[in-house]
Amino acid sequence: MKINLKRFTGITFPRGVHPKYNKELSVEKAVEILPTPAKILVPLLQNIGAMSVPVVKSKQEIVYGEKIADGKGYISASIHSPVSGIVQKPTVTTLPNGRHVPVLPIKTNENHIEGNELWDLIYGGDWLKKLKVNFTSEGITEKIYNAGIVGLGGAAFPSHVKIAFNYKNTVDTFLVNGCECEPYLTTDYRLMVESPESIVAGSLLAGKTLNTNKIYICIEDNKPEAIKAIEAAAKETPVKVVVLKTKYPQGSERHLVRAVTNRIIPLGGIPVDVDVAVNNVSTVSAVAGAVLRGNPLTHRIVTVTGRGIKNPKNIMVPIGTQYKDVIEYCGGLTDDAVRVVSGGPMMGFAFTDFDMPITKGTSGITVFTKKDIKARKETACIKCGRCVDVCPMRLVPAKLAQAVRHRDIELAQKYNILACMESGCCGYICPAGIPLVQLIRMGKAMIVSDKKNKEKIDS
Repeated sequence: MKINLKRFTGITFPRGVHPKYNKELSVEKAVEILPTPAKILVPLLQNIGAMSVPVVKSKQEIVYGEKIADGKGYISASIHSPVSGIVQKPTVTTLPNGRHVPVLPIKTNENHIEGNELWDLIYGGDWLKKLKVNFTSEGITEKIYNAGIVGLGGAAFPSHVKIAFNYKNTVDTFLVNGCECEPYLTTDYRLMVESPESIVAGSLLAGKTLNTNKIYICIEDNKPEAIKAIEAAAKETPVKVVVLKTKYPQGSERHLVRAVTNRIIPLGGIPVDVDVAVNNVSTVSAVAGAVLRGNPLTHRIVTVTGRGIKNPKNIMVPIGTQYKDVIEYCGGLTDDAVRVVSGGPMMGFAFTDFDMPITKGTSGITVFTKKDIKARKETACIKCGRCVDVCPMRLVPAKLAQAVRHRDIELAQKYNILACMESGCCGYICPAGIPLVQLIRMGKAMIVSDKKNKEKIDS
């Protein structure tokens, strides 16, 4: 299929919403490098799939980039230390999504890289000239695996699985997601503006591995400077830029594939089912670092924003940094701050324990004030159908919520509750103030719990 590459704003998908984006709070803030904290907490589960297994012991001295946990199983990822220091006694923490995970505390020492030197190592300098080296597809995948790279757009799926050569693979199109449709967040935008070459280089490496030169970096039309930077970096390469209409959730894999290729991923399916592969811009930048420089994934850029933070910023932080250190670096919370969310307002998780650590999947911290949080009194569903009109998965959120409230797991599954991507479109548009996403998450948890109970009985 020939993809229309004209610069216009008509490329999009059906349904979705147009929330107020509020990106102006941090969009012009160049990335700053967080000074290395005195202590970090590195979670042993930072990806979809199996937990990583420690390969270091308490009181062991480690150096920057050293592997501290090994990915076990195909769907897993190794973890490397973002600092030099001493490993402390393992403990447990709760992440913003509610998961209890073991962590390796590390007390840092002075033997670490900081500031511009760190930026130049991970994101700076020339990238494209090094592509002249003849890398094999298998070699690229191995370097991705060894670097512990996962999807940095939020899903945290191990990247060596998605970017892998397979003789049976029929992928003909590789989409690089630079939409960043979640309100407030500007992490990917700043990376596209400040390190476009690393993104183009990583896209070309991934395309080589997937055996396709149809590579499209997809950016929403509310990011003109990013479009300009990526187009300049991609000049004289096979990489093309596709400009999409600004709409939420344009950055969802399923909807990005629909918008750009007009292919529909079947329910329960993945992009490869329609011969497409998708990765985030930050992820392919990390791929370039792993393949061309031997960099493991140790740091990521995090947007700290909202009217409840004194100094909104985009910050490069060591993975495992506690939220309190990042918030303090941004001047702390304002007096009227009332809610802190890991991620953005549509798909993020509210939390109150600032001792929690940043993970590979943490894209932002959004802080809301009392004025931002307009308390809506929940009323009965008025059956207006608005949640159905905007649902990007063509579900009936009100019916799902009703089934969960009645603890009717069978009915919830009949209405395809597991197909819900928890985009938040339904809750955003609901005039009755029903916490639709929260109820759907509860329903999914009920299904998992019910399945485990049945397995115990059967065993």
